[in-house]
Amino acid sequence: MHRKSRVEQVSEMINRNSDMVYRLAFSMVKSVQDAEDVHQEVFIRYIRTNPLFESREHERAWFIRVTTNICKNLWKSAWRQKMVSMDSLEETQEGNAYVQQSLNEEEELLVETVKRLPFKYRVVVHLFYYEEMSLEEIAQALNLKSSNVRTRLTRARKMLREWLKEDV
Repeated sequence: MHRKSRVEQVSEMINRNSDMVYRLAFSMVKSVQDAEDVHQEVFIRYIRTNPLFESREHERAWFIRVTTNICKNLWKSAWRQKMVSMDSLEETQEGNAYVQQSLNEEEELLVETVKRLPFKYRVVVHLFYYEEMSLEEIAQALNLKSSNVRTRLTRARKMLREWLKEDV
């Protein structure tokens, strides 16, 4: 039996988790370049730490946790807090082309409204609706209690409902 080389293992792991990591990063940082940087950093950390996963769920949770932590660190950085991007509209449009390939106007409005949510709510909404994770899986991935995830999801839905009513 052929044992996989480290390069084959890394390649397989990247292929399996790449889209999810990028979509999650983009939904959090709202910039193509930043999402690409986060994406790259997640897989660099995977290569450096070489974690062993008990299951696919454990693997997925690890990638989600690392992605959210890197995004948080990006937002907390002093440089980021003082930066004003002149290309943000352009970047958002490029990223939207990747994330929302054929959305109608109503769906685009919803995606834009979700992007307005505070970080902690946006993450939960993304994982629940776009990655189709259960509350328990999200709680495990974000190292939260299920009740906290449920509360964040409820608050996010309420905010979205109010904002969407205003936009109609």
